[in-house]
Amino acid sequence: MNKTPIFKRVAIVGIGLIGSSLSRAIKANQLAAHVAVHDISIDALETAEKLSIADSYHESISDAVLESDLIVLAIPIRVYRETVSSMVSSLSSGAILTDVGSVKEEVIRVVKPILPIDMHLVPGHPVAGTEHSGPESGFSELFQDRWTILTPETGTNKNAVEIVKEMWQRVGSDVEIMGASHHDRVLAITSHLPHLIAYTIVATAADVEGQLKNEKADENTVTTAEVIKYSAGGFRDFTRIAGSDPVMWRDVFLSNKEAVLEMLGRFTEDLTALQRAIRWEDGDQLEALFKRTRSIRRSVVEAGQAGGFQYTEVSADKPKK
Repeated sequence: MNKTPIFKRVAIVGIGLIGSSLSRAIKANQLAAHVAVHDISIDALETAEKLSIADSYHESISDAVLESDLIVLAIPIRVYRETVSSMVSSLSSGAILTDVGSVKEEVIRVVKPILPIDMHLVPGHPVAGTEHSGPESGFSELFQDRWTILTPETGTNKNAVEIVKEMWQRVGSDVEIMGASHHDRVLAITSHLPHLIAYTIVATAADVEGQLKNEKADENTVTTAEVIKYSAGGFRDFTRIAGSDPVMWRDVFLSNKEAVLEMLGRFTEDLTALQRAIRWEDGDQLEALFKRTRSIRRSVVEAGQAGGFQYTEVSADKPKK
């Protein structure tokens, strides 16, 4: 296995699940001579230092990115502009800036205008993770056999793209390169819409008891305690997804609202058709739908995308080799 470092210094801004996992993976695979981390949370930095996930820990973002040849943003999308602006003066000529966000057009729109012309922007999205957060939740194997999507603009320095690609490959990912707009539409249906549905279903279940408190309780009253106690597998999966970082997902929906709203509109139409089929006891339509979706599920399993560590953002596991 190749153990030759490809970076002198990597700075990771934000050490939640993804940032701390990437720091661990870079060190485990000897991809950098030095890994520096920064987080606005002092508690997170102290935890990261206790866990020895990096080589240096910085309260100052300028100190973290100084002389780094790769900077990774692992923070909520809506603070990209402020964060990049605060470190621009400390960035080295020729350095590469990448990220791990779930929306890519917004990254290019916000970051490119404020990035020095002699730096290279290679937006990225590792489709991997869990519903847990914080530096203590990270682990170096998180990206193994998972997709990482890179969305560099046409004309981006090819060497910069190849270096970022090599980094993700050496921490275990298979890498796909696509346009930012296409990425956002794909993720809207495979990731963002499922999260929106999960949040809604769990919230509906939580609201059941509250709504019924204003009515006369009887033997048909469903309580929140019962919802939790008798959660079947399907509902447990929804609660797992709905347990994801609320700040991150707030930013995802606001930053990719056009694509999400389009997919939500299509889903609403399909849901209305399903509601009609149930009301009119159209068993043939229901069975046809269920057969079609079962076939899709089997295709997902056959493609190796249903096992291992499931990411609450999107299930996109790679086939095991």
